[in-house]
Amino acid sequence: MQPTHAARVLAAGAALAALTLLSACDSGSEPRATETLASAAPVKTQQKQVPPVDGLPGMPPVLDPKDVYVADRPGNLSPVVKDFPSRIYVPNTNSDTVTVIDPATYRIIKTIPVGRQPQHVVPSWDLKTLWVNNDRGNTLTPIDPRTGRVGKPVDVHDPYNLYFTPDGKYAVVMASLDRQLVFRDAHTMKRVKTVPVSCYGVNHADFSLDGRYFIVSCEFSGELLKVDTERMKVVRQEKLPFHGAMPQDVKVSPDGKRFYIADMMAHGVWILDGDKFDRPRFLATGKGCHGLYVSRDSREMYISNRGEGTISVFDFARNRLTKKWHLPGGGSPDMGGVSADGKVLWLSGRYNSEVYAIDTRTGTQLARIKVGSGPHGLAVYPQPGRYSLGHTGIFR
Repeated sequence: MQPTHAARVLAAGAALAALTLLSACDSGSEPRATETLASAAPVKTQQKQVPPVDGLPGMPPVLDPKDVYVADRPGNLSPVVKDFPSRIYVPNTNSDTVTVIDPATYRIIKTIPVGRQPQHVVPSWDLKTLWVNNDRGNTLTPIDPRTGRVGKPVDVHDPYNLYFTPDGKYAVVMASLDRQLVFRDAHTMKRVKTVPVSCYGVNHADFSLDGRYFIVSCEFSGELLKVDTERMKVVRQEKLPFHGAMPQDVKVSPDGKRFYIADMMAHGVWILDGDKFDRPRFLATGKGCHGLYVSRDSREMYISNRGEGTISVFDFARNRLTKKWHLPGGGSPDMGGVSADGKVLWLSGRYNSEVYAIDTRTGTQLARIKVGSGPHGLAVYPQPGRYSLGHTGIFR
């Protein structure tokens, strides 16, 4: 059983008292009556510490309450994936294939036939499997990222997108057309609970710092959902304050205090206090704002503007946009991820049948690679982190 918050506070107080007494005994003298707790060195150290996060039961402990992405530092690969070959996996929605690219040479290694309309390539919670979401094919195709071998497809209805609860128990299928959030066993994909939703087009999400809730975007009705992770229940639902809003990707800030939601029709990012779930603020970025990706040092966020062929760079500390990179000759940057060393941003070109490799220091295009038709939820793999929360790679 997890200790309660009150129990932890009492235990911490007892530990402080013991440290103070030990310090006095080691000094060879009795503590002076005028001596305060704040004057003792051990107590100062304790006061500077941030209380542990009371996370979702069963989830790995939060390493740094001030930075949810601290495990994603350059090259910080889990022992599970450290020997996996570095690859770029591109689902081509109109070609019903996955293109596999070697990022070192920018060359295509192979093309894998999968089910109908693959939307995203999603790393499993335990990092061992890549799941191809065949939305119209109603299947998930497993790929072994160690060997590149393709496994037997698993029957899952309407898997537009896929996430995993932070405790590793459940996969959450974003059944967009079915208007459902479907909780399934994270390993067998057997259905556990179906949560009907009244909005249209559930598609992207991200989890709070403590993992106790997640925010979901509803593309076709311009709404946001707040879902209680443990209860598997929608607890709040609000419409975005923009007529014709089409929310897309969702990303939590490094400090866990805000959620950023890309909006393809408002042409920018909504900034939401997830705890309060009140009226969000808006930041214009560019036409067709779509994907959100955090840099390896947690300082910046790369924002793909699919409708104008640009990438905006947002500085978290400054709370503003600092740069905008333009793809030579334009393009349609969509979904993707950051290389393990943090030096390259990889994005699919949704309407141009291509993939872009972009230098994260300068914004220079390093490569433009032709792939199948309708490339969408591209996955860079492996990436740093202890476990995956899904999509094209949200790691903690």
